[in-house]
Amino acid sequence: MEITKYENYPFWIIMVFNFVSTAIYVIGAYIMYRVGIIWLVIYLLYIIFLETRILSISCVRCYYYGKSCAFGRGKISCLFFKKGESQKFSQRQITWKAIIPDFLVSIIPAVIGIVLLIRDFNWLILLLIVILFLLSSAGNGFIRGSLACKHCKQQDLGCPAAQLFYKNRDNNKND
Repeated sequence: MEITKYENYPFWIIMVFNFVSTAIYVIGAYIMYRVGIIWLVIYLLYIIFLETRILSISCVRCYYYGKSCAFGRGKISCLFFKKGESQKFSQRQITWKAIIPDFLVSIIPAVIGIVLLIRDFNWLILLLIVILFLLSSAGNGFIRGSLACKHCKQQDLGCPAAQLFYKNRDNNKND
């Protein structure tokens, strides 16, 4: 069965991704707020830094620059940054070490939440940590694996993230 590669992703996929991302950010922000307003501000500035880095380094070189990618960033990127060299996108090497900053958006609030639970148990914080874990792992995994990456034209042109996350996929096709 031929998998459809989207020229522009359906709006509902963009909404699902952005709902999950926003939920992760809001839960993380609430947990950081519980520690103090300064930590909330630092956390929010960190998110802005990460999003800006993605828009200015990756999105400007992606096939979906100026288009509706699964994450909605292609259209946003073209509003703020000039188009980059497309061939540089597929030439980038992404390692697990390089994506640690992205994982920290969930890990830091989860760790802070655990510390808060140890200091003074709170059912809401426990529930938020569980939801944060589920959204960051299964939620993101589902979106990227089932809704985004398998329909992506950039993946066919060369995607460093696909090379990192799906490097065994091509090897398993021959089995």
